[in-house]
Amino acid sequence: MNAPQTPVMLRVAQKTIHGPSFATLHFDHVLGFKPGQFVMVWIPGLDEKPYTISHHSKTGFAITIEAKGIFSKQAVALEEGALVGFRGPFGNGFDILSSPDIAVVAGGCGMAPLAPLVDALDKKIVFIHGARSKDFLLYPERFDTPRQICTDDGSQGHKGFVTDLLEQAILTRKKENGPPLKMVYACGPEIMMHKIFLVCESFDIPCQVSLERYMRCGFGVCGACVCGHQVVCKDGPVFDSKQLRTMEDFNKTALLKSGKPVGLDQYFSWRCQ
Repeated sequence: MNAPQTPVMLRVAQKTIHGPSFATLHFDHVLGFKPGQFVMVWIPGLDEKPYTISHHSKTGFAITIEAKGIFSKQAVALEEGALVGFRGPFGNGFDILSSPDIAVVAGGCGMAPLAPLVDALDKKIVFIHGARSKDFLLYPERFDTPRQICTDDGSQGHKGFVTDLLEQAILTRKKENGPPLKMVYACGPEIMMHKIFLVCESFDIPCQVSLERYMRCGFGVCGACVCGHQVVCKDGPVFDSKQLRTMEDFNKTALLKSGKPVGLDQYFSWRCQ
């Protein structure tokens, strides 16, 4: 069934605050969904932006927002009862494998699209979560699956990068003659996902990552979210190793609202405005 192109108006049923800058908005609405897909979120009188589904059940769903730009700060400020418009879900989600020999690697707010995936996977997976500090670790009490934590400042868990823990997990399995990882799922800053992709390539492990690009339509017509020869909203936002190998803009460039290609530092600086 095609996703609706006219926004469905829903009221915020519940709001949960996470740390200094995150909020989750819950909606009592049945939504067909595959982990990794996204919805276009419309705040009347303001704008429309893409957000992933961070919670999903048979009776409702939720989106998690980090307050960093004009739209997201107003979205986080919404209270219960506020009206929000939704189109979708759109895009391709994660190809879910049923195995404990899986790694999920989240960086910062990249935990949001991975959370429903973790809920659907075996509880014995390798689960790695990194953030700038412990205050920015999303959903600290949510999962039954044990997490390996790392933070940039060392305020919780390993001080360093998620790739440190991923490589350690891979090498430990090899040393102990354990089964190799069959898949690595990742979402977070693009430089982090690129490093994970390179680690996976060096150990011949397939990976799937969820990319972020500026989107207007959500279904592949406007071309605003192209990354190389791929249209992120339609061909992604989840891409596998085979696609990433030929995606020349991955970890290099992205398009501004004007359509101008720029380096990722400039792009993400603009996206935070």
